[in-house]
Amino acid sequence: MQRKMRVLVTGGAGFIGSSIVSVLEDKGVEVYVLDNFSHSDYKNLMKAKGEIICADILDEAVYKRLPELDAVIHAAAITDTTLTDDTKMMNVNFNGFKSVLNFCLDRKIKLVYASSAGVYGTGPSPMKEAQKLMPHNTYAYSKYLCDCLAQKVTNKKNSPLIVGLRYFNVYGFGEHHKQKSASMIYQLYLQMAEENRPRVFKYGEQKRDFIYVKDVARMTVEALNLKASTILNLGTGKARSFNDIISILNRLLKKNLKPDYFDNLYEGKYQDYTEADITHLRKTLGTTVYFSLEEGIKDYIKSYLSC
Repeated sequence: MQRKMRVLVTGGAGFIGSSIVSVLEDKGVEVYVLDNFSHSDYKNLMKAKGEIICADILDEAVYKRLPELDAVIHAAAITDTTLTDDTKMMNVNFNGFKSVLNFCLDRKIKLVYASSAGVYGTGPSPMKEAQKLMPHNTYAYSKYLCDCLAQKVTNKKNSPLIVGLRYFNVYGFGEHHKQKSASMIYQLYLQMAEENRPRVFKYGEQKRDFIYVKDVARMTVEALNLKASTILNLGTGKARSFNDIISILNRLLKKNLKPDYFDNLYEGKYQDYTEADITHLRKTLGTTVYFSLEEGIKDYIKSYLSC
């Protein structure tokens, strides 16, 4: 009898990682979760059936203890762009990626990893995978280095499948533990649910490509089926403003709260506009998002936030 497909999810107790675990298990995949629980929450794994391995991706010894695997989905990372400890950021995000990459190369198994739209910086939008990359902070730079290394490796013959996914602004269930680095949608919801005016940088017209975590998790898992290594944008292809979010939340919560605008504290290191060019995504993966911003926020509130 043929065994089930086995996939390791690093950072599987985190925001996006836990949703990936859920999608994999719904497909009947045997899942192993590797997480040190430093930037995650055990509550995200309460329904998980697979083996939980509490360890650090930088611990080389842990890789020797892993069973035979078919693929790794690497979601472990520090995602707080305001972190001032650059050494820690680079060590976890880049050196950790190298450890996972080397493991996959040694075992000749597939690797799908989380990159970021942050690598584009203030570059022109819609942002294309092949355009010049201009990371504006250490987090984005760490992801830039991961993409550069992945491309270098995949240029060599006999490389296993390596797919980098440049996540745009992800929101949804499982992000509560991220606190100040959680999505604007989550933060604005918390403010408005308590009857507080939603606080956003002047004057709320900054735009982001907001993508629902259910779409991100689904497409991340689908990337395991690709036949060739690549880097893909994972976004909706539509930029929406912070004012749009406030308007949607007001309607769904039946409120009429006016924005409280304040000065941007991160001028020069802040992306005012992100929008994914999803041409390559459509062509390569053969799918795009199921949820619009309105539909995603509605599902988020109904299924999770108001429970």
